[in-house]
Amino acid sequence: MANLIEKLAESVPSWGAKLAYGEKSTLGGHDLIPVALVGFGFGGGEGSSEMPDGGLGPAGMGVGEGRGGGGGGYAVPIGAYVGGPDGLEFRPNRIALMVVAVPVVTAVGLALAQIIRAFRGSTQS
Repeated sequence: MANLIEKLAESVPSWGAKLAYGEKSTLGGHDLIPVALVGFGFGGGEGSSEMPDGGLGPAGMGVGEGRGGGGGGYAVPIGAYVGGPDGLEFRPNRIALMVVAVPVVTAVGLALAQIIRAFRGSTQS
């Protein structure tokens, strides 16, 4: 299992570039290169249990075992590079950018609130 996860993790960087920048296509005489925010995650687990002195656990068993693994990914289309007379120009997908920005802005706001709260607490002491 660990070997499979290591192989997947090693190949992700090559996937990321291909998925983040899609294949060039032509539409209405303009070259388009789609751009996406891409993320992947993989994980695995393993477990074992033995009861001391041959004791039995709550289910009447003395030995346990477990394994697990999983992975996933996402891609959010954030825009496209469009070729024109002046060269490539990035045209954002505004709805997707808002979807991506909301969690980032929320996290920054919460972090700043914690920093300000900690700073106020240290100056009052």
